[in-house]
Amino acid sequence: MVKKKARLVAVSYLNTKPLLYGLLRSSLSDRLQIDLAIPSECARRLASGEAEIGLVPVAVLPELDEYRIISDYCIGADGEVATVCIYGDVPLREMTHIYLDHHSRTSVMLARLLLEEYWEHHVTFLDAKDGYIDHINGTIGGLVIGDRTIGLDKRFRYVYDLGTAWKQHTGLPFVFAAWVTTNPDLSEEFIASFNTALREGLDHLPQLQLLLPSPAPDFDLTNYYTHHIDYRLDAGKRKALKRFLSYVTAGLPV
Repeated sequence: MVKKKARLVAVSYLNTKPLLYGLLRSSLSDRLQIDLAIPSECARRLASGEAEIGLVPVAVLPELDEYRIISDYCIGADGEVATVCIYGDVPLREMTHIYLDHHSRTSVMLARLLLEEYWEHHVTFLDAKDGYIDHINGTIGGLVIGDRTIGLDKRFRYVYDLGTAWKQHTGLPFVFAAWVTTNPDLSEEFIASFNTALREGLDHLPQLQLLLPSPAPDFDLTNYYTHHIDYRLDAGKRKALKRFLSYVTAGLPV
Protein backbone atom coordinates (compact mmCIF):
# COMPACT_ATOMS: atom_id res chain seq x y z
CA MET A 1 0.00 0.00 0.00
CA VAL A 2 1.37 3.41 -1.00
CA LYS A 3 1.43 5.80 1.93
CA LYS A 4 -0.30 9.10 1.30
CA LYS A 5 2.09 12.01 0.93
CA ALA A 6 1.84 15.00 3.25
CA ARG A 7 0.67 18.10 1.37
CA LEU A 8 3.12 20.97 1.82
CA VAL A 9 2.98 24.50 0.45
CA ALA A 10 5.83 26.98 0.70
CA VAL A 11 6.56 30.54 -0.28
CA SER A 12 7.91 30.76 -3.82
CA TYR A 13 10.48 33.50 -3.18
CA LEU A 14 14.28 33.34 -3.28
CA ASN A 15 14.52 33.35 0.50
CA THR A 16 12.83 29.92 0.66
CA LYS A 17 15.22 28.16 -1.75
CA PRO A 18 17.77 27.01 0.86
CA LEU A 19 15.00 25.40 2.93
CA LEU A 20 13.48 23.71 -0.11
CA TYR A 21 16.92 22.54 -1.18
CA GLY A 22 17.25 20.71 2.12
CA LEU A 23 13.83 19.10 1.84
CA LEU A 24 14.33 17.98 -1.74
CA ARG A 25 17.72 16.43 -0.97
CA SER A 26 16.41 14.54 2.07
CA SER A 27 14.65 11.20 2.40
CA LEU A 28 11.51 13.18 3.27
CA SER A 29 11.10 14.25 -0.35
CA ASP A 30 9.33 10.97 -1.13
CA ARG A 31 6.87 11.63 1.70
CA LEU A 32 5.92 15.15 0.65
CA GLN A 33 3.78 16.66 -2.08
CA ILE A 34 5.39 20.09 -2.42
CA ASP A 35 3.75 23.11 -4.03
CA LEU A 36 4.95 26.71 -4.21
CA ALA A 37 2.80 29.84 -4.05
CA ILE A 38 2.86 33.48 -3.02
CA PRO A 39 2.60 33.96 0.77
CA SER A 40 -1.10 34.88 0.84
CA GLU A 41 -1.96 31.76 -1.15
CA CYS A 42 0.13 29.60 1.18
CA ALA A 43 -1.88 30.97 4.10
CA ARG A 44 -5.17 30.32 2.31
CA ARG A 45 -4.30 26.71 1.49
CA LEU A 46 -3.25 25.93 5.04
CA ALA A 47 -6.35 27.58 6.51
CA SER A 48 -8.67 25.80 4.06
CA GLY A 49 -7.14 22.37 4.61
CA GLU A 50 -5.74 22.11 1.09
CA ALA A 51 -2.30 21.76 2.71
CA GLU A 52 -1.36 20.31 6.08
CA ILE A 53 2.13 21.80 6.30
CA GLY A 54 3.01 25.30 5.18
CA LEU A 55 5.67 27.95 5.27
CA VAL A 56 3.08 30.66 5.88
CA PRO A 57 2.92 34.36 6.77
CA VAL A 58 2.55 34.49 10.55
CA ALA A 59 -0.44 36.85 10.45
CA VAL A 60 -2.63 33.87 9.54
CA LEU A 61 -1.89 32.00 12.79
CA PRO A 62 -4.72 33.51 14.89
CA GLU A 63 -7.21 32.33 12.26
CA LEU A 64 -6.22 28.67 12.51
CA ASP A 65 -8.33 26.52 14.82
CA GLU A 66 -5.40 24.30 15.67
CA TYR A 67 -1.79 24.63 14.63
CA ARG A 68 1.75 23.86 15.64
CA ILE A 69 5.01 25.50 14.65
CA ILE A 70 7.17 22.52 13.74
CA SER A 71 10.60 23.91 12.98
CA ASP A 72 13.50 25.80 14.50
CA TYR A 73 13.78 27.65 11.18
CA CYS A 74 11.72 30.42 9.62
CA ILE A 75 11.90 33.37 7.25
CA GLY A 76 13.05 36.13 9.54
CA ALA A 77 15.30 39.13 9.86
CA ASP A 78 17.24 40.85 12.60
CA GLY A 79 17.20 44.34 11.19
CA GLU A 80 17.35 45.12 7.47
CA VAL A 81 15.50 42.48 5.44
CA ALA A 82 15.97 44.17 2.02
CA THR A 83 12.90 42.62 0.38
CA VAL A 84 10.03 44.09 2.45
CA CYS A 85 10.01 47.83 1.89
CA ILE A 86 7.89 50.92 1.31
CA TYR A 87 9.01 52.76 -1.83
CA GLY A 88 8.24 56.25 -3.02
CA ASP A 89 9.30 59.36 -4.90
CA VAL A 90 8.91 61.52 -1.79
CA PRO A 91 9.79 61.07 1.89
CA LEU A 92 7.33 59.00 3.93
CA ARG A 93 6.09 62.11 5.73
CA GLU A 94 4.92 63.50 2.40
CA MET A 95 3.14 60.35 1.26
CA THR A 96 -0.65 60.67 1.27
CA HIS A 97 -1.47 57.17 -0.05
CA ILE A 98 0.31 53.81 0.12
CA TYR A 99 -0.43 50.71 -1.93
CA LEU A 100 -0.42 47.55 0.17
CA ASP A 101 1.13 44.51 -1.51
CA HIS A 102 -1.49 41.77 -1.79
CA HIS A 103 1.09 38.99 -1.59
CA SER A 104 1.36 38.88 2.22
CA ARG A 105 -0.89 40.07 5.03
CA THR A 106 1.98 39.83 7.53
CA SER A 107 3.88 42.57 5.71
CA VAL A 108 0.67 44.58 5.33
CA MET A 109 -0.05 44.36 9.06
CA LEU A 110 3.55 45.24 9.85
CA ALA A 111 3.40 48.30 7.60
CA ARG A 112 0.15 49.46 9.22
CA LEU A 113 1.58 48.95 12.69
CA LEU A 114 4.78 50.86 11.95
CA LEU A 115 2.95 53.73 10.28
CA GLU A 116 0.68 54.04 13.30
CA GLU A 117 3.13 53.50 16.16
CA TYR A 118 6.63 54.16 14.86
CA TRP A 119 6.36 56.72 12.10
CA GLU A 120 3.06 58.12 13.49
CA HIS A 121 1.99 59.09 10.01
CA HIS A 122 -1.54 58.76 8.66
CA VAL A 123 -2.06 57.77 5.03
CA THR A 124 -4.87 56.37 2.93
CA PHE A 125 -4.23 52.73 2.12
CA LEU A 126 -4.83 51.46 -1.40
CA ASP A 127 -5.48 47.84 -2.35
CA ALA A 128 -2.78 46.70 -4.73
CA LYS A 129 -3.42 44.71 -7.88
CA ASP A 130 -1.00 43.34 -10.45
CA GLY A 131 0.93 46.21 -12.00
CA TYR A 132 0.49 48.56 -9.05
CA ILE A 133 4.23 49.23 -8.80
CA ASP A 134 3.94 51.30 -11.98
CA HIS A 135 1.47 53.55 -10.14
CA ILE A 136 3.84 54.44 -7.31
CA ASN A 137 4.58 58.09 -8.01
CA GLY A 138 4.17 61.59 -6.61
CA THR A 139 2.77 61.34 -3.08
CA ILE A 140 1.63 57.74 -3.64
CA GLY A 141 3.99 55.19 -2.12
CA GLY A 142 3.84 51.42 -2.16
CA LEU A 143 4.68 48.45 0.01
CA VAL A 144 6.43 45.79 -2.07
CA ILE A 145 7.68 42.41 -0.85
CA GLY A 146 9.67 39.47 -2.12
CA ASP A 147 11.60 39.08 -5.33
CA ARG A 148 9.76 41.97 -7.01
CA THR A 149 11.65 44.39 -4.78
CA ILE A 150 14.97 43.58 -6.43
CA GLY A 151 16.17 46.66 -8.30
CA LEU A 152 13.47 48.98 -6.97
CA ASP A 153 16.00 50.83 -4.81
CA LYS A 154 17.41 52.16 -8.09
CA ARG A 155 13.98 53.14 -9.36
CA PHE A 156 12.63 55.00 -6.33
CA ARG A 157 14.41 57.70 -4.39
CA TYR A 158 13.05 56.75 -0.97
CA VAL A 159 13.12 53.25 0.51
CA TYR A 160 11.91 52.30 3.98
CA ASP A 161 12.92 48.81 5.08
CA LEU A 162 10.31 47.31 7.42
CA GLY A 163 12.76 44.96 9.10
CA THR A 164 14.94 47.91 10.04
CA ALA A 165 11.97 49.97 11.25
CA TRP A 166 10.61 47.12 13.42
CA LYS A 167 14.06 46.63 14.96
CA GLN A 168 14.34 50.33 15.74
CA HIS A 169 10.79 50.37 17.12
CA THR A 170 10.99 47.28 19.33
CA GLY A 171 14.63 46.25 19.59
CA LEU A 172 13.56 42.82 18.34
CA PRO A 173 14.08 40.71 15.22
CA PHE A 174 11.03 39.76 13.15
CA VAL A 175 9.40 36.58 11.83
CA PHE A 176 7.75 36.93 8.43
CA ALA A 177 6.87 33.27 7.86
CA ALA A 178 7.04 30.08 9.90
CA TRP A 179 6.68 26.35 9.22
CA VAL A 180 3.26 25.38 10.55
CA THR A 181 1.13 22.24 10.53
CA THR A 182 -2.58 21.85 11.14
CA ASN A 183 -2.24 18.05 11.37
CA PRO A 184 -2.15 17.02 15.05
CA ASP A 185 -1.11 13.48 14.05
CA LEU A 186 2.18 14.47 12.46
CA SER A 187 4.73 12.22 14.15
CA GLU A 188 7.68 13.41 16.19
CA GLU A 189 9.91 11.31 13.93
CA PHE A 190 8.64 13.20 10.88
CA ILE A 191 9.09 16.58 12.58
CA ALA A 192 12.65 15.73 13.66
CA SER A 193 13.54 14.63 10.11
CA PHE A 194 11.89 17.76 8.71
CA ASN A 195 13.96 19.99 10.98
CA THR A 196 17.16 18.13 10.09
CA ALA A 197 16.45 18.52 6.38
CA LEU A 198 15.98 22.28 6.72
CA ARG A 199 19.22 22.63 8.68
CA GLU A 200 21.12 20.67 6.06
CA GLY A 201 19.70 22.89 3.34
CA LEU A 202 21.06 25.93 5.14
CA ASP A 203 24.39 24.16 5.68
CA HIS A 204 24.67 23.89 1.88
CA LEU A 205 24.22 27.60 1.23
CA PRO A 206 27.69 27.97 -0.38
CA GLN A 207 26.87 25.29 -2.95
CA LEU A 208 23.34 26.55 -3.51
CA GLN A 209 24.57 30.05 -4.23
CA LEU A 210 26.66 28.63 -7.07
CA LEU A 211 23.60 26.92 -8.58
CA LEU A 212 21.13 29.78 -8.34
CA PRO A 213 21.37 32.59 -10.90
CA SER A 214 21.33 36.07 -9.44
CA PRO A 215 18.04 37.82 -10.23
CA ALA A 216 19.89 41.03 -11.11
CA PRO A 217 23.49 41.83 -12.08
CA ASP A 218 24.18 43.80 -8.90
CA PHE A 219 22.16 41.64 -6.50
CA ASP A 220 24.44 39.73 -4.11
CA LEU A 221 22.80 36.41 -3.22
CA THR A 222 25.44 35.60 -0.61
CA ASN A 223 24.89 38.91 1.16
CA TYR A 224 21.11 38.45 1.01
CA TYR A 225 21.14 34.94 2.46
CA THR A 226 23.70 35.63 5.16
CA HIS A 227 23.09 39.26 6.19
CA HIS A 228 19.43 40.00 5.49
CA ILE A 229 17.51 36.74 5.94
CA ASP A 230 17.92 35.18 9.37
CA TYR A 231 16.56 31.65 9.33
CA ARG A 232 16.85 30.72 13.03
CA LEU A 233 13.60 30.71 14.97
CA ASP A 234 15.39 31.50 18.21
CA ALA A 235 14.16 32.92 21.51
CA GLY A 236 14.35 36.51 20.27
CA LYS A 237 12.23 35.77 17.23
CA ARG A 238 9.69 33.81 19.29
CA LYS A 239 9.37 36.83 21.58
CA ALA A 240 8.95 39.09 18.55
CA LEU A 241 6.36 36.74 17.07
CA LYS A 242 4.33 36.81 20.29
CA ARG A 243 4.46 40.58 20.35
CA PHE A 244 3.46 40.95 16.70
CA LEU A 245 0.57 38.48 17.03
CA SER A 246 -0.76 40.47 19.97
CA TYR A 247 -1.14 43.39 17.54
CA VAL A 248 -2.80 41.17 14.96
CA THR A 249 -5.31 39.71 17.41
CA ALA A 250 -6.06 43.16 18.82
CA GLY A 251 -7.42 44.00 15.37
CA LEU A 252 -5.54 46.81 13.77
CA PRO A 253 -7.79 49.04 11.64
CA VAL A 254 -8.43 47.69 8.15
